[in-house]
Amino acid sequence: MDRHRVPGLKVGFNKIAGYFIELPTAQARTAPPELVRRQTLKNAERFTTPDLAEFERKVMSAEGRAVERERQLFAALCIKAVALTDPIHRFGEAVATLDALLTFADNAIARAWVRPDIVDEAVLDIKAGRHPVLDESLGSAFVPNDLCLGGTCTETPAPPLALITGPNMAGKSTFIRQAALIAVLAHAGSFVPADSARIGVMDRIFTRLGADDALHAGQSTFMVEMIETANILNHVTPRSFVVLDEVGRGTSTLDGLSLAWAIVEHLAGGADSAPGPRTLFATHYHELTDLESTMPERLRNLHVVVREWPPGDPHAQIIFLHRIMPGKSDQSYGLHVARLAGIPASVVSRGNEVLATLQVHTNGSSHPPSPTTHTDRKLHARKPATNGQLPLFTEFLPHPTLDALREIKLDTLTPLQAFDALRDLQQRSGA
Repeated sequence: MDRHRVPGLKVGFNKIAGYFIELPTAQARTAPPELVRRQTLKNAERFTTPDLAEFERKVMSAEGRAVERERQLFAALCIKAVALTDPIHRFGEAVATLDALLTFADNAIARAWVRPDIVDEAVLDIKAGRHPVLDESLGSAFVPNDLCLGGTCTETPAPPLALITGPNMAGKSTFIRQAALIAVLAHAGSFVPADSARIGVMDRIFTRLGADDALHAGQSTFMVEMIETANILNHVTPRSFVVLDEVGRGTSTLDGLSLAWAIVEHLAGGADSAPGPRTLFATHYHELTDLESTMPERLRNLHVVVREWPPGDPHAQIIFLHRIMPGKSDQSYGLHVARLAGIPASVVSRGNEVLATLQVHTNGSSHPPSPTTHTDRKLHARKPATNGQLPLFTEFLPHPTLDALREIKLDTLTPLQAFDALRDLQQRSGA
């Protein structure tokens, strides 16, 4: 600018013209020969030079050249990495193993875990077992529990299947989950959260926990539960460990109870076959506890201990002791838990009234018989203590017409015989 005495010279850029040198029209007439005219405007002229054109080419291609250079460097790195794949893989495995072992060791020291005794016998004997996660978060507030499945524990043979009953929030799910986690830790080579543990080698650990659906596959919660249960029943072996929580709850009470009953019998192995897998089965179907009397060598009942205060009061508060003991629970305390959850007192009170009216009896017993025997089930009801409120269920009374209806063999009737039988029933009932 000083050399050619063109004080109005400016350097600019736009997306159309690129980089250019601009001079006012008066100064453009005396522009030096190095400037090549590129564009004429109303009051100015735009020029370029070989050096400016080269600079523009470098700037405009800088991004593309950077990407190409990056691709070349990445390709070279990939070639080197391929040559070192095996050493990198071995190094990654060594670091992962070291990290896992250090974590195991840190937990064993910090939480006073013990080394499990891994044996060939199909046994699961845990003394004062604790949940590895809750033990750390709750500390001394966590209640440890013993567990013995299969084999011989404290010189007493233990059935391989334990049926666990008790109210919600009492600790059934925590107990069965902690048993599965202790088994997984032991097989991974870790110490375990317990005072002692003797664990027989397991080929697989099967679990059916929680409730979830698969809407993307058109599967309901119950369908997902049945698919997972089917996978367990079709692949389980006597060396497996099975953990089931509330199987059968997604359908009607009788269907769910029947399924749960059959599943328990299948897993228990029955009286005439080999013992089944070690199994923990948590349920609210208290009728299943009768199975202990029919197969005591294959199944035993456990329950979660709770206390009512004051005792015998229908509005008593329940205290969860989180202690697992032999025997069966007498009720699920669902209304008590509902009150703890904040359900309005009027709703809970009405629920207690309705509960008092509903009692299921089978031949005078509060539990159903074995499915191998046929018994008529009757639903009895007492009148609720409310003004003008009709009972939910009417008393079932025997009737000759119903007796005759039961005797009809529907599978052997022709359509004409079915009409004749219906006409005969109408005449008997006086309709």
